[in-house]
Order: sequence, then structure tokens, then C-alpha cells
Amino acid sequence: MAWPARRDRAWYANVELPPLAPAKLAGPPDPVRARGDWLVFPKGVGTYVEQLAGMVPLRGGEVRTALDVGCGVASFGDYLLNYGILTMSIDRRNRHKAQVQLALERGLPAMIGALGVRRLPYPTRSFDMVHCAGCLVPGNSHDELYMLEIDRLLRPGGYLVLAMPPISWKTQYDDLNRTAKGMPGEQIALEEIVKKLCWSKVSENGTITVWRKPINHIQCEQDAKLLRYVNTSMCLTRLPRDIAGGAVEKWPERLTAIPPRIASGETKEMPIQTYKLDSLDWKKRVDFYRAYLNLSDGSYRNVMDMNAGFGGFAAAMSEYPVWVMNVVPANLTDNTLGIIYERGLIGTYMDWCESFSTYPRTYDVLHANGVFSLYMDTCGIPYIMLEMDRILRPGGAAIIRDAPDVVHKVKDAADRLHWHSEIVDTENGGLDPEKLLIVDNSLPFPDHPA
Repeated sequence: MAWPARRDRAWYANVELPPLAPAKLAGPPDPVRARGDWLVFPKGVGTYVEQLAGMVPLRGGEVRTALDVGCGVASFGDYLLNYGILTMSIDRRNRHKAQVQLALERGLPAMIGALGVRRLPYPTRSFDMVHCAGCLVPGNSHDELYMLEIDRLLRPGGYLVLAMPPISWKTQYDDLNRTAKGMPGEQIALEEIVKKLCWSKVSENGTITVWRKPINHIQCEQDAKLLRYVNTSMCLTRLPRDIAGGAVEKWPERLTAIPPRIASGETKEMPIQTYKLDSLDWKKRVDFYRAYLNLSDGSYRNVMDMNAGFGGFAAAMSEYPVWVMNVVPANLTDNTLGIIYERGLIGTYMDWCESFSTYPRTYDVLHANGVFSLYMDTCGIPYIMLEMDRILRPGGAAIIRDAPDVVHKVKDAADRLHWHSEIVDTENGGLDPEKLLIVDNSLPFPDHPA
């Protein structure tokens, strides 16, 4: 189904839920309904987000990237699109309610993941806002680890939004079947952790509380608060005297502005001129891709760039009705994912010799620039091709950009997978040291006509 119609409903048969009776789909916080052949998604978060907009500056471009922990079917992230906010929605893998699969079926950014004792696969200072509604992070033995991870992920001046227990514990939480016993202690413990992090509470309304991370630790050091909380201060990500890494522009100017990590020289071997040329190159390349893929009619929505670099491909794709998961291979020495987030885009780290944290058939387009050359001597072409085949939706497309000899080897593997593909020159013509493999599986395979 084309975007934006897929935001509201999806084919029931597209999602593997055989153990789940249709009636069991209903229930908080996202009452997905089964109606015949369709899954119909909820629209009930509008009032909640509008209330939140009075507590956090959602309008005006200050908040661009958000992380939604325990996202359900990503209705929160869906509504934030109305504010120009791009949300990475994460939830646990669940065979009875495949929330992340449903979110991706809707055409919304989502990954399998959970806030735990290990770091999430996102760089420091990634998100302008972290949202957690009913994800029950407080109230367990790992409170400080969870909150330290949120502190790591938030940009200086970013916002943490917590809703439901133990926030405003006197409020009745009928839908969670929890008693008020123990909640006062939970909220006090949470408030103590926030003090250790030197965050400030900026708003509290009903079941929603909003804290803000400081832009630096000058005031905290003056008050000597960190010295009183040795266990946390030893792990706390210290902020420099200015805004850590430098302030980003408001959206949409930040997409084309020089990212602070580059402007400040924090990322070595990445001069400003290299970044500017990269942006120009990808604008030219994406314009050329249009000769092979129709990017404007909503047929494609979920796009993955498997080796994203500075995010130039995603930036060039921003004029089309798509979103891009920017993947930075974990084995690269140049860590560019922080730059990608500073541009107001989203992404993750990944080792392509492993499986990506998503369900099968969840991406409409895969873009692989130099991926196969990068992994030629490790897991090799067949493994990566099989993973791409798992991720790609039936009828999906792929663009593989690499050295000519590599592209011909990938073409052989694509033929064995019965992909419809052809090798073509790049936008620079036949003398370019690279070739493209264009995959369009919406076309009938020559030996297997539809």
C-alpha cells in the first residue's frame, strides 16, 4: 500500500500473527483493530501529543530527532510527523504482538530494541527528546544505568518525557493494574537520580513529567553536586563548558548546515570541504536514481542506506515521501553516525555479518554503497545478499553501488535469488570506476513471467 494510506491500515496477511486471535489485538496502549483483511491503527494519541506540545517546544524545529522507548505500533512517532519530528521507535521482540513489525508496516521508523543494561546502538548526543510512556523503566535495580543511558543519548538541552507510573503516583492507573503501594518511593528514587544527572524539571502535568538535560555542567560543578554523588559522577558523561559538540541549527536548516562534530574538528580526517563535496555528489546521484525508481508516488516508504557515510544519500532523499534508516557499519574507523544525527536524520550501527534487528519484509528500498567491498574478506557476498533478501519487501527495490568486478559477483547472487536486476553505468558514465546494480522486484523475472 502506498504512503500515506499505510499510516492508517495494513493488510492483516502481511504480518505474521498466527498465534494471535484478532480480538486480542485490541488493548492499551495501542488498540489495533482487525477489520476483515485489514489491521486498522489507532488515532488516539493526538490529544496526548497536543498536551505535550504545551510542555516541550515541539514546534519551531528545536526538537527534530526523538527516541520513543516501548513504542507500541509507533502511534506517538506517527503523530510527531505533523511537527516535523523524526522518531526512532523501539520495542521488544514479541511473537504475540509484533509491534515493531506493525510500525514498519505503517511506514514508520522502528527497530527491535529495549532500554537495558547494555547501550543502545546509537551515538552519544543523538536525540533531542526521549519519550517513555508506560515503559516501566523506573522501579527496578537498574534505574541509574537506564537513566545514564538516556543521559548519554540526549543532546545537551534535550528533553526526557516520562508518562505513567511512578509519575504523579496519586493518579489512578487502572489500565496497568498497579496499586499505589511503593510508588511514592519509586518516584522519590527517580527524582534523586535526576538530581545526580543535574537535570531540571521543566514541567509536570497530570501523568506527564518533563526534565531537561543541561547544556553544560558549569552550574553543577559550582554547586558541587556531582561530588556528592560519586557513584553516578564517575560514569556521567561530562559536558564541556560550551554546548557539548556545539549547538545544532533548528530544523530544517540543520540538514544542510555544517554539523558541529565536523565544524569543531571533533571528528578527525573529515574536513568541511569533504563534507560539502559529499552532499553535492549525493544530490547528483539521487537525481540519477530517479531514472530507475519512482520515488515520488508513495510506492516506497521505508528506505535503508546500508553504508551511510555522512548521510548524504538520506539528505538528498528528503524531498521525497520516504524516511531513511542510515546504517554505519560498526567495523569502520570513521564513525559518522553522530554527524548523521546532527543533520536531523536517524540511524544505527550495524555489522553486516550479523542479522539486522528487524522483522522480515520490512524495507521497500535498500541502498548498498561499497558494502560488498567492505565485507568481501569476512562474511562475503552470499551472506549479505541473504540478509538483504530477508529484509526486503516483496516487490521491493535495491541499488548496489560498487567496483565493477564486485557488482558482477553480486549480480550472479541476485540471479540465484530470482531478483530482477541489471548492471548499468553510474551518473558519470562508462568511465566511472563504479557500476550500479539496479534491482526492481516489482517487475516479472524474465524466466518466470507473472
